[in-house]
Amino acid sequence: MSENCSRQFSDLIEKIRRTTVGINVEHPLADGRKTRRIYLDSTASTLQLGVVQDVIRQYAPYYANTHTTVHFNAKLSTREYTWAHQECLRFVNADADTYGCFFVGSGTTGGINRIARTMCRKRPERDVVITSIMEHHSNDLPHRKHFNKVVHIPVVATAQGLGAVDLNALKKALGKYGDRVNYVAVTGVSNVTGIINPIHDIAELAHACGALILVDAAQMAAHLPIRMSGHENPMRNIDLLALSGHKIYAPSSPGAVVTRKDLFSEIEPDEVGGGMVDDVYTEDYLCTSNFPDREEAGTPNILGAIALATSLYTLRSIGMDRISEHETEIIDHAIDRLSRIDDVVIYGHHGTDEYRRAGAVSINIRDMHHSLTAAILNDYFNIAVRNACFCAHPYVREMISEDLGEQMEDLSNEELEALADLHRGMVRCSFGIYNTAEDVDALADALQKIVANKDDYKARYRQNQCNDYVHQTFAFDSKEVFSASDAVKRWLHG
Repeated sequence: MSENCSRQFSDLIEKIRRTTVGINVEHPLADGRKTRRIYLDSTASTLQLGVVQDVIRQYAPYYANTHTTVHFNAKLSTREYTWAHQECLRFVNADADTYGCFFVGSGTTGGINRIARTMCRKRPERDVVITSIMEHHSNDLPHRKHFNKVVHIPVVATAQGLGAVDLNALKKALGKYGDRVNYVAVTGVSNVTGIINPIHDIAELAHACGALILVDAAQMAAHLPIRMSGHENPMRNIDLLALSGHKIYAPSSPGAVVTRKDLFSEIEPDEVGGGMVDDVYTEDYLCTSNFPDREEAGTPNILGAIALATSLYTLRSIGMDRISEHETEIIDHAIDRLSRIDDVVIYGHHGTDEYRRAGAVSINIRDMHHSLTAAILNDYFNIAVRNACFCAHPYVREMISEDLGEQMEDLSNEELEALADLHRGMVRCSFGIYNTAEDVDALADALQKIVANKDDYKARYRQNQCNDYVHQTFAFDSKEVFSASDAVKRWLHG
């Protein structure tokens, strides 16, 4: 990258960071200070980009429902809603002649449920789904619900921790179940460790056996470039992909499914209602063949779709390759800083050259409950992280089992379960486009202080019935900061 291009990129990233909604929120802390919150919970939900807020503000006066172009605002909304679909296809490099996009509620979860239900009916003779141990529940439970068998393949185990999906194990599973395999469902990026999976290698293996590939891109889309089609070897193309707008800097936007259109054709849409029919009679109805109309029954989330497309257009304009390089530097810096702190355990393979990471690093402090670590980071350092199992219980359990090592060698299955339950949980520090190396340094400095003063901090907290740790003398009153009902009252009577 030339010096001029590098400067332009840095200026754009700084503009993104400076205008992100909530980036400068301040909170009072347990020690009496008031500082700026450092948001390290983007894997759960990202903050909203300022450009998204601005575009929606400009569009709001012209809002109208789609499904007609007779009046001015309906015509405008229909055009922008169509643009939102097109932008999703462009963002994941999916050929519009072959692929289509439709929006769903409840993010990636809604999309994968729709895919599972549809592919079960579309290819009923293929009653097996192969997925991995590292999956979020949203890319596991829908397949369990709709298919006869779900096979969970392991990840590569190394001396430095667990890595990406084990391709040799995938080959064996595909060989064993053969033409019974409907699709291989795999996350592009682990929501626990941030480790990146080789989705195109997986696609090639799946296609060689007549299976499809479904990519859960919830954690991938905000951090890495995605190419669904256009590979020199078409066996490396991706058939189905689901993503969440709230994880791509557009909170309150829908999830999106990008799919080969033929996979959803010649079968009645999973959801029926207004907008997905050509005609309705007393005894019958005719589903439209138009895509995506046939997959979007009812009034869509038009505002949310435009918000999502705005974020995607912004990221694509900046360049996902450059964003990925920028964020890799932050992740590498985090691994380097955190690995130097005594008693801090980093989960997953540490060598980022062999197994790249994106977005997240999960840790624990030895001899300290994950909930207590997260509470201290919040209450004393204003660093927002997430703790527990991140809706990936089997994967978290396996990594913690690896860490416990020799302690587990002579235990029964029942004792293993009890030990895993006792230790289950981590602290996840996750990053977005608005985070900086300084945020990483603040996290590392805070963890060093916590490690050096474990007993002192432990004495200030108690564990409640939900197993969360709460400060004994300090409490945060969220109602003092914001209350929707109070805001309405002030508007009504102000």
